[in-house]
Amino acid sequence: MTSISKKKINYSIGERLRNYLHAYDRETKLPVTYKDLLRISGAYPLVDSKGRDTLWETVFYEPSTLMELSDGLTQVYALLKTDGDLSFTVHLIADRIDYCRFGNSNPFRVRIVNQLNDNYDYFYVKRADASRVYGLELEHLLSPNNINYLVSGETLIEEHIAGIPGDDFIRDHLQRPHLNQVRIAKEFVKFNERCFARLLGDMRAYNYIINVTPDFEDEQYRVRAIDFDQQSYEGKKTMYLPQFFKDNRAVVLLCSKLLKAETIRQYQTEERTLMARRARSERYRLKDLIDCMRADDISPAEKTEQLKAELNEHHHTQEFNRCRSMGDVVRLNLRLMLARPRPQ
Repeated sequence: MTSISKKKINYSIGERLRNYLHAYDRETKLPVTYKDLLRISGAYPLVDSKGRDTLWETVFYEPSTLMELSDGLTQVYALLKTDGDLSFTVHLIADRIDYCRFGNSNPFRVRIVNQLNDNYDYFYVKRADASRVYGLELEHLLSPNNINYLVSGETLIEEHIAGIPGDDFIRDHLQRPHLNQVRIAKEFVKFNERCFARLLGDMRAYNYIINVTPDFEDEQYRVRAIDFDQQSYEGKKTMYLPQFFKDNRAVVLLCSKLLKAETIRQYQTEERTLMARRARSERYRLKDLIDCMRADDISPAEKTEQLKAELNEHHHTQEFNRCRSMGDVVRLNLRLMLARPRPQ
């Protein structure tokens, strides 16, 4: 099974990527930054409804600091959701801020409450990292999911992605009698294919969610990534295949039990076809992004060389030897996987 031994290196956003973000309305000026939220006075562990540790802490601040942060955070929410229309913020309040010490990004999660009806929503404040930005953009362009985020200097704001966390779904939902297990297996195969094509790594169960949508006769499912820290960083090919992570084993066994090899190949081809259509429709923006990626430093040289060798073996080619950067590797892997199949 695949494992990660060391914490990922953070890569700052360079000028070329910064220009890309500005050109596609991803960059703006924010009233609150990641550093502002670090002025914590204290914290206590946050547990779920069953008393389990969530690995998050609810943090608190001095009263004057909290008032300042709350005003700024409601404005950030307005920038994210209504393109800066502040007329709605008079009814909004940031009533809770959580902090996660686990993982690479050490994010803050902000809960925004509408005081007129007590409805609430979340967004995340993270350290801006080039790998994460490339991951978010590739998800937006090549997956069936739109991604809403903003960047300001060294701060990244991400919209909350609703769904059941993968580890919770595997533990609490996978064996429920009403669950359509074949559809779950199908969606995991397609998710596995998306991750490998665009080289998104570390899709352990807590790094993706399951969307459940009632249909007129049954339920539909979608497996969706929520963590993009490990976008084309690792050297092992298996890091980009969710099927090789230990905590996904139950779903992998389900796929093996319910899906024949021919059916798996059908689902893989379906997903590659959809990705190829998205790539063609967004060809100019995708080219701009990949050009930034090819010129950027987003992985240690030894990891790039290892991945080149493993992908050469996987694709039965030597074309990866010509790649000079991890961006080159991503570009070539997409080209090889999304190419139209030749007629028999």
